[in-house]
Amino acid sequence: MRTVGIIAEYNPFHNGHAYQIRKAKELTNADYCVVVMSGDFVQRGAPALMDKYLRTECALRNGADLILELPVCFALSSAETFARGAITLLDRLGIVDAVCFGSECGDINVLRDFAKELLCETPVFKETLAREMREGHTYPQARNTALEASAPHLTAHTTILTSPNNILGIEYCKAILSCDSKIVPYTIKRAGASYHDNSLETTFCSALAIRESLRQAGASDGLAKQIPAVSLKLMEDAYLKSYPVFSDDLSLLIQYSLLSKEDSGFTDYPDIDRELSDRILKFLPKYRDFRSFCDQLKSKNRTYARISRSLLHILLDIRREDIERYRKEDTIFYARMLGFRESASPLLTALKKSAGIPLLSKLADAEKQLAPTGLSMLEKDIYASHVYQGVVRYKFPDDDPLSEINEYKKPIVKI
Repeated sequence: MRTVGIIAEYNPFHNGHAYQIRKAKELTNADYCVVVMSGDFVQRGAPALMDKYLRTECALRNGADLILELPVCFALSSAETFARGAITLLDRLGIVDAVCFGSECGDINVLRDFAKELLCETPVFKETLAREMREGHTYPQARNTALEASAPHLTAHTTILTSPNNILGIEYCKAILSCDSKIVPYTIKRAGASYHDNSLETTFCSALAIRESLRQAGASDGLAKQIPAVSLKLMEDAYLKSYPVFSDDLSLLIQYSLLSKEDSGFTDYPDIDRELSDRILKFLPKYRDFRSFCDQLKSKNRTYARISRSLLHILLDIRREDIERYRKEDTIFYARMLGFRESASPLLTALKKSAGIPLLSKLADAEKQLAPTGLSMLEKDIYASHVYQGVVRYKFPDDDPLSEINEYKKPIVKI
């Protein structure tokens, strides 16, 4: 039995994702596809457009066999930490032979060369990186300059580091190397629109294009060309009942969280130094909404995504000491199932025998299966889901007096 892993957000699921699942199985000769997916918050520092269970069902109905949730502390992190968490999770399953990801480059050997260079961090690289950061450049800009100085043989390819999927692909390769994993990386050249393209008029549009279409025009006819029919039906049934959720839907929660913690400052949270903490306090009286506040806080060396992730860390109470403790002790402590195909029962049987971490199918059993640190990580996931579900309920109120916000009662999606 061969198994391929995919790391995804499916925010939302579209034709390009269905194509990737098919090609990943074909390219790696895999019998099964395991997806590690972000939950209700995504790496760019935003709530997911739709909840993780709807996205799980879309993926399962388009060829994925098992969906596992990437813990929120990794899902809401830099590309490096996001990749490290996801690869470690796949590695701990003990049955994943390969990981397949899309990239603008499409050349796995070039991506691996970059990964090796970034992993070793020569003295020249470190000195150049530190100098560039002191001069006010963003980390991606500083890293590019440092690579040009330390690895001239890669200079011809440095434009690779300007594309988000290439960057993630390099981080996946780095994580495989640093974990000493036997997982073999494969890449599929990204087809259709670029990551930042917001046009629907391409063979494979970006997830951004779909999100922007829903923001501006609602459920338009153009979406039918970009989303598999079975997923489109699911999305149509849930539209204006449980989604779309956008960043500004969190505006009041973010403001309350900042106001309630302003006396102690914000340096206990990841990626927030004294300068950024002071900047948050300075602009807090001018707060209007989440997105405009991120724009106000942006600076030459701080990107919008880094700012938005930091604010969500504050909202969800994900502290620097939490991340450091998880990294120090074991990185990943469990694999939480969001859904599976019943035809993949041999995969689940193999997982139960081979996984080096507990496979969580019932949250109620977690306390018996996890040590305190793992339980702490899971509690962050549950809290994040409850925050998200609260936003959904407020935005799309239902008439059912018995409905409740309770992650413990959410059933696993079975197809």
